[in-house]
Amino acid sequence: MEPGVQGDLIRLADLGIALANPASQLGDMEINPQTRRVSLDPRNPDFVRDPYPFYAELQARVPLFFWEEYGFWCLAKHAPVSRTLRDPRFGRQVLHLTTREALGWGEPAEHLAPFWAFEAHSLLEVEPPVHTRLRRLVNRAFVSRQIAHLHPRIEARAHALLDGLEDEGPVVDLLTGYATPIPVAVICWLLGVPEDKAIDLLAWSHSMVGMYQARRNRAMEDAAVDATLAFSAYMRELIASRRKDLGGDLLSDLIRAQDEDGCLSEEELVTTSILLLNAGHEATVHTLGNGIRALLAFRDQGGELRAGEMSVGLIEEVLRFDPPLHLFTRYALEPLMLEEGIMLAQGDRVGLLLGAANRDPSVFPNPQTFDPERLGVGEGAGRHVSFGGGIHYCLGAPLARLELEVALSVLFSRAPNLQLNQEPVVADRYHFRGLESLPVQLWP
Repeated sequence: MEPGVQGDLIRLADLGIALANPASQLGDMEINPQTRRVSLDPRNPDFVRDPYPFYAELQARVPLFFWEEYGFWCLAKHAPVSRTLRDPRFGRQVLHLTTREALGWGEPAEHLAPFWAFEAHSLLEVEPPVHTRLRRLVNRAFVSRQIAHLHPRIEARAHALLDGLEDEGPVVDLLTGYATPIPVAVICWLLGVPEDKAIDLLAWSHSMVGMYQARRNRAMEDAAVDATLAFSAYMRELIASRRKDLGGDLLSDLIRAQDEDGCLSEEELVTTSILLLNAGHEATVHTLGNGIRALLAFRDQGGELRAGEMSVGLIEEVLRFDPPLHLFTRYALEPLMLEEGIMLAQGDRVGLLLGAANRDPSVFPNPQTFDPERLGVGEGAGRHVSFGGGIHYCLGAPLARLELEVALSVLFSRAPNLQLNQEPVVADRYHFRGLESLPVQLWP
């Protein structure tokens, strides 16, 4: 159980809130509209396969609800999700303001100490002023004008991958053969990490993100710790080697910031480098896989795909329609009212359902329909929350958009008639959303 969850349950139980007979059910989801408590197993096969009908029911009946299985209040509508992402009274951590003892939290499990020690320096987890300092060091490398030069290189790699897939037979897995290697290669280029290490990078990254999945167990925790230690050891060796021969890559820039300006500790340098490698491919891989699946369905239902040209509206709709991250959490940094009389104590967590917010009908008319023309049409159109918001807004958003544009343009120009070989299986990894594989016939 994550830090703070048990404390949340105790405080809410003190209010006498209990799950009564459910007033609404969808599959195995139980909703009590009086107490606004919801029981929904995030590993429920129906929910894993397609969470959007569940989100629609929640938005219609209890858009603010207490998720029993997680032990915290959640927001399912676009406006409060977007507002909370930007609210400085919420943060990714709270221990910079108080202590575990004051919050009533126990100590973390001893076997997880190496992982949490690593995460303590992560840009995703820290708050100002540390966050401000770290983000300033890396933000420049990800602005649109800085990553534009990667366009021809990404395009060439996409073509090379499709050339290789031609020899593999009539059915290929686009997830492993196309959607995965492109983002991995790009972040290696940007950071200056040898591409021949990609297999290890992928394995370490997959193990580490297992810490945030609903199916997490002791074996996954041990694998995450092992991956953290191995990844950290590799990065320390690479940093020591690069320090002797600095180049124009981002890793060299970070080393210069440490050596010349004293802006980074060794632990921050290692953690930031690993974070960029992990975050630089995990979400984009699944966005590509989810996006290809959605585009094939859109095309088969009569939608127009212009081979070799992916419009801004289409890319934004791919990001909105089936995003790779469905749940972000924030801590209340002070006592406050969440919504509708729900009081939070300092340290209480809140769940922000990004996948639900992106299907909010009050912002996106006919939200279950894939519509590339949404951008610029109507109030709130185009403002998906797939990249988060506020100070923790995804700094890799311009890079992700470029990769999606190039990869999808090349794919559908080379294989405009590609077809699914079978219905893809969605991976049991909530709160991440992605496919196990994407078997297709490229040239049917």
